Amino acid sequence: MIERDLAQLAVDTALQRGATYADARIIRLQTEQLDIRNGNVNGIRQHLEVGIGIRVLVDGAWGFAANPDLKKSKVEIAVDRAIALARDSAHLYHKPVVLARRAPIVTVWKSPCEIDPFGVALEEKLNFLFAAEEEMRRVKGIAFTEAGMDLWKEWQLFVNSDGSQIEQEIVQTGSGLSATAVSDTDVQSRSFPSSFGGQFKSAGYELIPMLNLKDNAQRIAEEAVQLLSAKACPAGEKTLILGGSQLALQVHESCGHPVEFDRVLGHEADFAGTSFLTPEKRNNFQYGSEIVNMVADATAPGGLGTFGYDDEGTPAQKSDIIKDGRFVGYLMSRETAEGFEMESNGTMRAQGWNHTPIVRMTNINLLPGNWELEEMIASTEDGIMISDNRSWSIDDKRLNFQFGGELGWEIKGGKIVGMVKNPTYTGITPQFWRSCDAIANQNHYQIWGTPNCGKGQPMQVARVGHGVSFARFQNVKVGVGYAE
Repeated sequence: MIERDLAQLAVDTALQRGATYADARIIRLQTEQLDIRNGNVNGIRQHLEVGIGIRVLVDGAWGFAANPDLKKSKVEIAVDRAIALARDSAHLYHKPVVLARRAPIVTVWKSPCEIDPFGVALEEKLNFLFAAEEEMRRVKGIAFTEAGMDLWKEWQLFVNSDGSQIEQEIVQTGSGLSATAVSDTDVQSRSFPSSFGGQFKSAGYELIPMLNLKDNAQRIAEEAVQLLSAKACPAGEKTLILGGSQLALQVHESCGHPVEFDRVLGHEADFAGTSFLTPEKRNNFQYGSEIVNMVADATAPGGLGTFGYDDEGTPAQKSDIIKDGRFVGYLMSRETAEGFEMESNGTMRAQGWNHTPIVRMTNINLLPGNWELEEMIASTEDGIMISDNRSWSIDDKRLNFQFGGELGWEIKGGKIVGMVKNPTYTGITPQFWRSCDAIANQNHYQIWGTPNCGKGQPMQVARVGHGVSFARFQNVKVGVGYAE
């Protein structure tokens, strides 16, 4: 294989020129995004790219360079740039980088894929979207409709100076729709299966018809219209039930980001903050109630954060983050783990061949409890239930947050009594999770995909996942204008 020879050439050349460690990633990425709006094709974006990224350690400091040209001479130039950058960086490092040791791995890994999405005719994909979008436009009062599809396939070859040679292919697909209703005084939208583009999973095209867009299109459009005349979300301290993509986002923002160890160490403080989960809190801090258990699981079937090996060759794994409510673990690289006498749990990932890997979420999952959703609702006296996100905000330390939903369901006396619009809630992360008194069981559990998680300077976009069911929280500040 030509690519294998080039990757090995990059590593060998780096060692010959003074590197104590080197790795090379050759990536071929193919993507396709389809967008239908108001009965017309709004955009078809197809993209194919290939390139090599080379990372080296020289004098205890990192250097990185990349090149889209896979000619031997260009690869050697990229190695020289990486070496030069590392030598310059060594003057600024407080202490030399030391990597946790790993045994070499030689293997091939592929994500499950029954139908190659890039082998399906474009006309078939567009017709699928048109059929669902047409159902929304039949509903009186709808002013704007949209349906989209996102297809993604990455092939990667990783070679490092430890002797690893890892080939991976990952296929991910997703689709969704939204309807917007407009009155003289209000605008309301509903989405399916989730807001911000829909649902995304690690799977082939077989996932797309399983999302049942057409079957749910009319209901979603009708809900958008109903929201125009729905009452506003009541303000007060109430019981809150979260599910679906809203609970997934809550996990993402208030647990996933604060356990990224590079944030904890201050490496990202100038971009999106640090973290309140500082090192002395590990094994000594009650993050949530005793029923709250979260894991980082890069092996979870269907997750956007699922892979065989991360971008520095560490095997995918499942590790505890929150255990019985207590904070117990971080997301780590070989470098950050070694500095604290721990082991990497395989969370180093890069956006592509032209970015250096950084600590990223995999699938951060809230494990199911033993409640049925119906039981959770029946035992709620005064509450709001939210499943789809509309807006979010959280501070740099990931403590104070505010979220808004597309739609809320008001609960009184154990029964859903009606729809409310513009539901919002606020909280402080540990107080919020400590108030969790019920989590729905496996019957309500699914993994939600987030294909656009941003982090780093320069910014990288990662594809991550969150497995959740439903969870209930007590004494939450709900609604705009709530006062103590």
